[in-house]
Amino acid sequence: MLARDKRLTKKKDFDRIFKEGISFFNDFLGAKIKENNLKKNRFGVIVSNKISKKAFERNKIKRQIKNIIRNKNLLKNNGFDCVIITLPVIKTMKFKSIEKGLDYVFFRVEQKINKRIKKSFNNDNQVLSKNIIT
Repeated sequence: MLARDKRLTKKKDFDRIFKEGISFFNDFLGAKIKENNLKKNRFGVIVSNKISKKAFERNKIKRQIKNIIRNKNLLKNNGFDCVIITLPVIKTMKFKSIEKGLDYVFFRVEQKINKRIKKSFNNDNQVLSKNIIT
């Protein structure tokens, strides 16, 4: 189980991430991520009824994903809220495949984050250089 301070629990947090977050998906899962102005990362996992009508199967998938999150440092940067969304194909996947898929998705998300940080850093430098020149 994830520690309480590392979990997303409120509907408004989920809604904010879905509305404003960056996303990346692979064949069986995806992640949406948004800055949270905290010094820690928080995670939420969504496994819908479309995956399985049986609660124990949905809970098993959630437990596997949360176990991977707890044991691995998926996000290198701190201060982000992340929602992991599962797709129906995940039901047939083995634990190792889910782990590799999460690694890949977070690798791609990190690339997008770093690209945005670099872009905003360059924009800030351009504004500063224009102010210094004038």
